[in-house]
Amino acid sequence: MKVDINPLEDAPETAQLDSFRQEMTGESVSLIDTDVHNYTRSIDDLTPHLSLRWKTYITQGEVKLPGVSMYPKMYAQAARRDAIPYEGGVAGSEPAFSKEQLLDTWHIDCAILNPLIGIPQIKNLDLGRALMQAVNSWTQSEWLDSDPRWRGSILIHPGDPEGSADEIRRLGSDQRFVQVLLMARSSAPYGKWQMDPIYAAACEAGLPIGIHFGGGGDVPITAVGWPSYYIEDHTGMTQAFEGQVISLVCEGVFVRFPELRVVLIEGGFAWLPALMWRLDKNYRGLRDEVPWLKKLPSEYILEHFRVTTQPMEEPPNSQHLLQILDMIGSDDFLMFSTDYPHWDFDAPNRSIPQIIKGELRERIMWKNATHFYALGL
Repeated sequence: MKVDINPLEDAPETAQLDSFRQEMTGESVSLIDTDVHNYTRSIDDLTPHLSLRWKTYITQGEVKLPGVSMYPKMYAQAARRDAIPYEGGVAGSEPAFSKEQLLDTWHIDCAILNPLIGIPQIKNLDLGRALMQAVNSWTQSEWLDSDPRWRGSILIHPGDPEGSADEIRRLGSDQRFVQVLLMARSSAPYGKWQMDPIYAAACEAGLPIGIHFGGGGDVPITAVGWPSYYIEDHTGMTQAFEGQVISLVCEGVFVRFPELRVVLIEGGFAWLPALMWRLDKNYRGLRDEVPWLKKLPSEYILEHFRVTTQPMEEPPNSQHLLQILDMIGSDDFLMFSTDYPHWDFDAPNRSIPQIIKGELRERIMWKNATHFYALGL
């Protein structure tokens, strides 16, 4: 039965969108979305990519795919109601519907898929490895093969570095995969040397690491314990991003892997200037603890990290947003994202405040991502 829904409420008429693109750049150029989510309808979507052993195991054990969030959300699947496919079911699970509603409506030339499937939560590493491979093969066959505008992320399991490295090598030659995907919350910080096989494989393949909102581990999700509500979970996610940035820099990952690049996805960015200031100050007094660092932590951050725009912290005074960008100190740092199909979807014509103009706006909307991901557009 067809569900009676409307297209995305923010979607403009074609003429309005064309006008928007003209205002943005003066010509019809690329619009790159660096954070779109593809979901399975159920674990059954993955069975064509599993061996008989694991098909039997999943069927007999009634195994379900874990998610990447620890708390019930105010909206089912954290999704917009109008992003549910016509036939009903799971938002973000039908490539044709997502293509129509996102790519075609907004004339997006390239969109990067980030499957939010909780493979890192699986404690049975043999099962985790099988499902990791199945998710990536499913992305490849069901999504990347369906439209040339999709790009993929290789989902991995940080608890299985060797298996994850093998998976990166298995798929790294498919140029439609443009990054390796981790979740922000984890059982251990990502700067630990145990993660090195993953970083080595990513560098060999020329792929950046994407660290996305979500995840969980064996520890409380905040530094002060377990919160009660999703609003606390969602707002406090920046703590996890900060922890990963500090770990990656201080534990010398970029010294061991100078070619490694990292993008922070759906983590905001207003917190970055204060983190860089604090880390630089502490480094000046505590540098003997980390003798492998050869420059200020902020220099490693600006050289190796990028961030996506959604969710953008918007101060009441829009001038303050420009000041935050100036404090970060790089026009190459931000890359546009919508977070489709989630409730906090950022429409391209509304998400970037009009105070951001000219070359900086172009960089955010498409140039930075084109360069960072080597998209060749």
